[in-house]
Amino acid sequence: MPFTTPHLRIGVSARIYYPAGPVLDLGGVWTKTLHYLEQSVAHWLLRGGALPMMIPAVDAQSVTTREDFNLRHYADSLDALVLQGGNDLSPHSYGEQPLDPAWAGDAVRDRYEMALLSAFIDAGKPVFGICRGLQLLNVALGGTLYQDIPTQRPDASEHVNRSHYERNRHAVELVPGTRLAELYPEVTRATINSIHHQGIKDLAAGLVVEARCPDDGIIEAVRSRGPGFVAAVQWHPEFHTPGEDGLFDDTPMLIDFLRAARAVRSADT
Repeated sequence: MPFTTPHLRIGVSARIYYPAGPVLDLGGVWTKTLHYLEQSVAHWLLRGGALPMMIPAVDAQSVTTREDFNLRHYADSLDALVLQGGNDLSPHSYGEQPLDPAWAGDAVRDRYEMALLSAFIDAGKPVFGICRGLQLLNVALGGTLYQDIPTQRPDASEHVNRSHYERNRHAVELVPGTRLAELYPEVTRATINSIHHQGIKDLAAGLVVEARCPDDGIIEAVRSRGPGFVAAVQWHPEFHTPGEDGLFDDTPMLIDFLRAARAVRSADT
């Protein structure tokens, strides 16, 4: 899709890399905490004719403090927000204790992204979540997660396979009558990639389910019941090109998100 003037500026939440410790201190970036934008997410937005801009996180350990930095400034300046995939959410963020130390998650990123989500929703800007982004949206609005699907739902399909990564796939069914189903009038079932060991357990009251895995009922797409555009999918649309190997074509979904962003921009001018 071509770039259209004025260019859409899409904020993207930062993925966070923490140095494993102890580390061999050779200097350089691998001994530092990194905030980064995954290339595939940037290219997905570029493919839609938008300009991605990563929004850095600020916490108690940062040189810049929250008193100096207001996330609403980003929400006012940018046209929409994408919540990237990445580390697990902390069970503490939805009122639980980790069932396993490996599932302790990233509470720092949780707090940052919840504040970011709130700022963009309050500003009336569209939000789209990818994988972790769907889980973050559900938790931010009062829902809970399966900390580990194989453990808590042993009857479930294989939603993650470490040796296959984005090549792990399963079916998805769109829920009739939803906005997602409207975007795909000829599609009731499709194939998606699947790279998550966590998922929605209790759905937040403010969300409606737009897609499920037909084999186990695991929620794969949601949308806010409230005003504006707030939606998310459990799969990774950025990890494949349109039409690749019979996978779900995420292009209409991307266009719809960017169209909503342009509509908000037009209304504000």
